[in-house]
Amino acid sequence: MKRKNVEDLEEGDDVRSTYSVKYKKPVRSYRNGFMFTLGLADATGEVEAKYWGGRDEKKVKKVQEKIKPGDVLEVKGSASEFKGNMQLNVEGSGLRKVEDYNIEDFIEKTDRDIEEMFSSLQTKLGSIEDPDISRLMDSFFEDDSFVEEFKKSPAAMFYHHNYIGGLMEHVLHMIELAEKISDQHGSLDLDLLKVGCFLHDIGKMKEFEVTTNIKQSRSGLLTGHITLGQEILLEKLRDIEKFPDNLKNKLLHIIVSHHGKAEYGAVKEPMFPEALVVHYLDQLDSQAVQIIDLKENAKTEDFHKWTGKNRFGQIYLE
Repeated sequence: MKRKNVEDLEEGDDVRSTYSVKYKKPVRSYRNGFMFTLGLADATGEVEAKYWGGRDEKKVKKVQEKIKPGDVLEVKGSASEFKGNMQLNVEGSGLRKVEDYNIEDFIEKTDRDIEEMFSSLQTKLGSIEDPDISRLMDSFFEDDSFVEEFKKSPAAMFYHHNYIGGLMEHVLHMIELAEKISDQHGSLDLDLLKVGCFLHDIGKMKEFEVTTNIKQSRSGLLTGHITLGQEILLEKLRDIEKFPDNLKNKLLHIIVSHHGKAEYGAVKEPMFPEALVVHYLDQLDSQAVQIIDLKENAKTEDFHKWTGKNRFGQIYLE
């Protein structure tokens, strides 16, 4: 069976393809019986599916109850446009759970080679001269379970680097930018910038869960990646003898201040140069990726079609 990617769905398509389940909504009545809505996704996008059941409410609920977020379903139905968005219309036996599938059909993966990126990151962080920061980096990279999770972690659910390997790619971009700004501003502590870039989003390893889609974990939903990042850092520091208190506090401050302002989720605003630079490097890379993706996915050369406001309220023009 040839897959029909979400991004390729068109009005009137007869669809028989596999998608992962992101969410489901309760059964409700409609004119001809009972129905429910599913949020479906693959590596190219998301689409809602409407399951139009008959008048037997128990039968429709039985179909809905068997479906869980994270399941992969074979969906048979038709595509139609509703209020400007594509949706799938499914009836009868049009939903079937699938056990055998290719995970990369459902979660996008970085275009870059993950092992090459990790090797480059190790080289850049391995050149840190500060002995205390170097000990901290060793504690992370000698932890095999951490390394395995770090390599596959996304940096977001939606906005930027929202794919396998996205967090490492984002960190590497930021460190490369930090090296360039350090060349221009020699008074900046490059070692502190590098470790700050590495640590700023480290909590996202616990904020997100990667199954057949990227979703927020319970701890991510309740506390967020800033709090989780502090916890990860403090856990590592507990095993490092005589780690300087001042350096510990600076690293914690970079994590809690990297969103810049309280209205964007920062616990504190950046209070020393390296913390401010990490904040702006994070914004630069994440927002550059957002607008590049927006332009490329618009499939048009008319910038009026793709420019607009992102979640920070900023307007981008070419």
